[in-house]
Amino acid sequence: ILSRFHLVVGEIRKRREGHSTLEITDEYDVQDLLRVLLKTNFGDIRPEEETPSYAGASGRIDILLKQEKIGIEVKMMRETLNDKTLGEQLIKAIVRYKQHPDCEFLYCFVYDPKMMLDNPIAIKKDLTKIHDGLPVKVFIVP
Repeated sequence: ILSRFHLVVGEIRKRREGHSTLEITDEYDVQDLLRVLLKTNFGDIRPEEETPSYAGASGRIDILLKQEKIGIEVKMMRETLNDKTLGEQLIKAIVRYKQHPDCEFLYCFVYDPKMMLDNPIAIKKDLTKIHDGLPVKVFIVP
């Protein structure tokens, strides 16, 4: 589902004349479409699930597949987000997700339709591993 996300976005744009379409313009749009796609295979999908407090702050899991114990952190590249900032945000998310009792595996999904990342391979290689017991896999699409 994650690896084919960009193909789905392309298909959504191919609407009949006079029919509006869903535009993917920000991270919330990505989350919404991803939840719809996940519903084709999963039942209990929880958006914006609270994480336990860690170092005085709590956060939210973008998408939690509760029964499968899978968390999904969603990012969409934009002008104000660069490789370094993205990496820092994903590292913070990994720490938060590790604290959640229903997250035993984490997917970090980065939608980069304009291919803004300078070195997506490095981000994937650096972060796709087991972080203190939490397996993490990074997808950067397209």
